[in-house]
Amino acid sequence: MRRWRRLTAVLVAGWLATGLLLVGCEREPAGEPRAGFAGLGADAGGFTPVTPETSLRFPEDHGPHPGSRLEWWYLTANLRDAEGAPLGIQWTLFRRALRPPTAPAAGTWAADQLWMAHMAVSRGADHRVAERFARGAGPGDAAEARQAGVTTAPFRAWLDDWRLESRGEAGTGDALDRLVVSAEAGRGEAAFGYRLTLDAEGPLVRHGEGGFSQKSADGQGSMYVSQPFYRVAGEVILDGERLPVSGRAWLDREWSSQLLGPGQTGWDWFSLHLADGHKLMAFRLRGGGEAGGDYLSGTWITADGETQALDGEALSLTPLATRSVAGRELPVRWRLTLPAQGLDLEVSARHPDRWMATSVPYWEGAVTARDRHDGAVRGEGYLEMTGY
Repeated sequence: MRRWRRLTAVLVAGWLATGLLLVGCEREPAGEPRAGFAGLGADAGGFTPVTPETSLRFPEDHGPHPGSRLEWWYLTANLRDAEGAPLGIQWTLFRRALRPPTAPAAGTWAADQLWMAHMAVSRGADHRVAERFARGAGPGDAAEARQAGVTTAPFRAWLDDWRLESRGEAGTGDALDRLVVSAEAGRGEAAFGYRLTLDAEGPLVRHGEGGFSQKSADGQGSMYVSQPFYRVAGEVILDGERLPVSGRAWLDREWSSQLLGPGQTGWDWFSLHLADGHKLMAFRLRGGGEAGGDYLSGTWITADGETQALDGEALSLTPLATRSVAGRELPVRWRLTLPAQGLDLEVSARHPDRWMATSVPYWEGAVTARDRHDGAVRGEGYLEMTGY
């Protein structure tokens, strides 16, 4: 029986990985334009579009959106151990719908959605990554019986025992104010993971226009909110050690049915905690801008949570140096300027080899922001790069 269960798990994991890749990275016919990075620019016929008129509602929007084709709950954290040495972690849950809610079921065993989870722990040159998959639940399955899912009262997001869940009582404050995140992979001395508590010291942030974050000049976009004000405490497991850690974390919630335009090849995304208490989210989408250029957007966040939307005139992102990583040339040092805020920063990867060798591979790791004029450290955060 145990052997059969192991074989079944391997077959299901392989099928899910293949399904995610086929759904997310469909091949376009020869001569036709690409459907954006990982198929995220493919036509969203039948799925619920998000627009600047889409209204946010909480706590409902902390949960899944069955009408949308893609969404994620995405946590990164910049941490320090007891000696002050830096560590980083990531926890992410993705949901991908395979067909619109109104489409007829393909059969009793057909899944209507797939779930994928990523986790990573980084310290020095060490970068550990793990990935898991689950298929959508059946219509009669209770939430507690599902392998993966998200509930809102209380808030709980999980795939197997990788969990992000509320520590507070339902109805007291925002559902994301007080969380615990836990995940572990590997065995014995090779085990790695974490258990961390997250306490928000500021409000949820709505990006773009009331939460609608435009991603191209043609109008594609997503609903995008963040909680960038977490203080973190807990422990990281690495090389047989349990390391007490503390630091700051950033949680992104994003959902869309057509995230990108057809010609957009990927993105470079930054989240920064600045030393003076400000926060900054900024991204460059390669393609999709006016006259075929790149599309830039961002949000300037004050220490008390007030926001200012940024566009390509208020923000610049310029690669300064590249590094060969996993056979790809990746920009690991950047110039980031916000003239109105008087910021001219050099943002550099702490360790360039932070490749996420997952089913849909990408780069993600901690960065340090320095003043380009005097070299002083102005902040830290995370950088994600896709489509290279």
